[in-house]
Amino acid sequence: MEKKMGEAVARVARKVNETVENKTDTLDLADCKLMTFPIALYKVMRHITEGIHLITLANNELKSVTSKFIITFNQLRELNLEGNFLHHLPEEVQTLSHLRDINLSRNKFRHFPEQLTSLKALETINLEDNEIVDVPVEKLASMESLQSVNLKSNPVNEEVRVIARPLIKFDLLTSPVIPQV
Repeated sequence: MEKKMGEAVARVARKVNETVENKTDTLDLADCKLMTFPIALYKVMRHITEGIHLITLANNELKSVTSKFIITFNQLRELNLEGNFLHHLPEEVQTLSHLRDINLSRNKFRHFPEQLTSLKALETINLEDNEIVDVPVEKLASMESLQSVNLKSNPVNEEVRVIARPLIKFDLLTSPVIPQV
């Protein structure tokens, strides 16, 4: 157990060092068994946070994303949080004015994260394989840059499908309706 934990910590440290030393715009901490975003990283990365445009935290064990994380990495263009245990986003997500792509697939969302509807640059929202029933279609329809919303493998309300078609100009991906027997 301790050995695996040590390996995970070393992996995170190595990936962060690569980002800092190479001054890349990407931080990839996928598959690192993270339960939270390590607080120590804020200090290590303080000089380069504004240059980080893509963060991948996919396939970890995150139950939440903190306000501090969002405020610190406010220049994000892409955020991949696929395959965690998230069920909501902090209000500060609304401050990510450059965010174009967010992947929240394979999480625990029961409600559509409406904070996303205020992001003017957002082009792609992936919420595949969550537990979302209702969707704020009118708010999504007013998003100028939005090109795609993936809601496949969600128990989306039939009403949403009917209302959405005439209102939206983006691709709304949903799973086929399975007739009740």
